[in-house]
Amino acid sequence: MTKILILCHGNICRSPMGEFILKDMVKKRGISDRFEIASAAVSTEEIGNPVYPPARRELQKHGIRCDGHAARQVTRADLDYYDRIYYMDRSNARWLVRMFPGVWQEKCRPLLQRDVADPWYTGDFAQTWDDLVEGCTRILEEIC
Repeated sequence: MTKILILCHGNICRSPMGEFILKDMVKKRGISDRFEIASAAVSTEEIGNPVYPPARRELQKHGIRCDGHAARQVTRADLDYYDRIYYMDRSNARWLVRMFPGVWQEKCRPLLQRDVADPWYTGDFAQTWDDLVEGCTRILEEIC
């Protein structure tokens, strides 16, 4: 089983969208039993909060539910537990450097070779959807 953790700043927009998109992709391929997929934040700002309503609506437009999600912060135990950890942007990488000096690079990598724009600021959840689909597709291409 491959364990994947997807990170963003607050765990209410990009990373839960990525989590649920990737879960949907593996379900549609009939390989859900080969994966454990979750998401987390680098910050503590949104801990306990559900998926941000516009992000939830974007997922729903594509037939994906995200019920029961509650934002949480990434931990050192996550670095040990997950096989692959993907983050959204350079800011997330800077947080990881401060949180886990000297060890974060072993498993953490950007989801894309460019930053995934934060829809909290851009308001463009459709573009974030497209970026996340691209990134999740690459994850599956690497693994499967």
